[in-house]
Amino acid sequence: MSHSTLFHFRDRTNQSQVAAILRRLPPLEGGPLVIESARGLRSHGHAVHAASFLRERRIVFDCTHAEFPRIFVHELFHFTWLRAGNPARFAWEALIRRELRAGAGGELGWSAEWRKLALAARDRQSRSRRWREYCCESFCDTAAWLYSGGPRHPEFTLAARFRAARRAWFHETFANGRMPL
Repeated sequence: MSHSTLFHFRDRTNQSQVAAILRRLPPLEGGPLVIESARGLRSHGHAVHAASFLRERRIVFDCTHAEFPRIFVHELFHFTWLRAGNPARFAWEALIRRELRAGAGGELGWSAEWRKLALAARDRQSRSRRWREYCCESFCDTAAWLYSGGPRHPEFTLAARFRAARRAWFHETFANGRMPL
């Protein structure tokens, strides 16, 4: 699907960057998404780089040109997480559980890292909301690491062996089809 039919830009600020990013992604399928920019985005009293409104199929950005590819892919994959289905989400959770049992520290983005640091053993055992939000953010941050085109970033702190397992999971899970949006 071409980006002209998949994305509706309220302004042209990031349109050329989106076209370049889409060339690095597996094929996407789903209804159109609205892309727009706004200043002063906040969530729970904190400044944020972007916000995805899943029911509205809209993403709003407040980030620099340099940060946009990583943030865009992260936000895009919130839509994939929603539509991937329980088998894929449970398989991702199993991968993350194996990492934690192996003592994996670090993450592939701050949105996952601070949630990981806040986890308690009971969160994993009960599949608490805190656990599920961490799994979603780790999925989205991993996608951003894989597909944004930036191989290095200060927030990429997960050890190489765990990165390799995540890369393999993404390739295996989405190799034979399209990424649902």
